[in-house]
Amino acid sequence: MTTENPARPAFDREALAAHALELHARNFNCAQCVACTLAPFVNADERDVFRAAEGLGGGMGGFTETCGAIAGAAMVAGLARSNGYDDPTSKQDTYALTKQMVDRFRETVGSTLCADIKATDGATPLRPCDECIVLGLDLAIDMLESIEGR
Repeated sequence: MTTENPARPAFDREALAAHALELHARNFNCAQCVACTLAPFVNADERDVFRAAEGLGGGMGGFTETCGAIAGAAMVAGLARSNGYDDPTSKQDTYALTKQMVDRFRETVGSTLCADIKATDGATPLRPCDECIVLGLDLAIDMLESIEGR
């Protein structure tokens, strides 16, 4: 039996997905949608997270490289797992959590590259951004639950 961490609010996936998609409708990029939605769960300031994730949209600065939704999930992993500035020894654990999310994202979507996902070459898109945002959010929530023992 796991005990829920009383310091953190419970994950209402449906409400969180609705919030993330509302942010997307307000012109937040995919990384901002995932990271800002989960900022309260990792004791981060949503406005600081917004600014930090700004360059990750459009596949890293509009270059259609790594999908912003999974990049935002990776930000959440760092915010949740890092020992902080004065103790930079946790990166291997954060990398492992991020690798799990990236692998699952790639298995589900077929790629982590924004260009492939959006089919910038004219092919059929693999997924719309909204689906990638919800998937990135779900993977980040799964990761948070795993490290919190929920």
